[in-house]
Amino acid sequence: MWDTIAADASAESRLWAESLRAVEEQEREPVFSALAPAEHALGLETIYEGYLVHYGRSRLFAPADEETALLLGDYLYAQGLVRIAATGDVAAVADLAELISLCAQARTDGRDGDGPAWAATAAALGMGELDSAREALRERGDARPLDAAARDAAGAEAVDAALTAHARLVG
Repeated sequence: MWDTIAADASAESRLWAESLRAVEEQEREPVFSALAPAEHALGLETIYEGYLVHYGRSRLFAPADEETALLLGDYLYAQGLVRIAATGDVAAVADLAELISLCAQARTDGRDGDGPAWAATAAALGMGELDSAREALRERGDARPLDAAARDAAGAEAVDAALTAHARLVG
């Protein structure tokens, strides 16, 4: 998975190739893909890597400046959505587009809740079950319904592991 993300980004742009960390410096730890269907793992971790480039500490890349980070993160979002779309799961693409938007809004508003949003989306990817839970975060800053949905779908232990890794990467 990691080699694919890195190789595709490097082939796409010299800037992305120059931003790639040395292999021994990369943190090749899946975070939310363990909660999702296996066929979505590559796309989900590609999108999450884009999120980390924008808002956290990337596992694979170290962009030289903010402009490069913004463009690289957007590229990774788009590449991940393309990978999910290639599976034919239109509902999963919609879920991930909603996740990207929801997390960007939460970050802009200075709200927490991105971890539960990621966990719930990964665990219920393509099922169309998260509208009211997302609304709670969007409207009231309440991530508890998303956390509960993630735990119901994937189990507390798996969600806790993902959220712990996420906290380490996003801070």
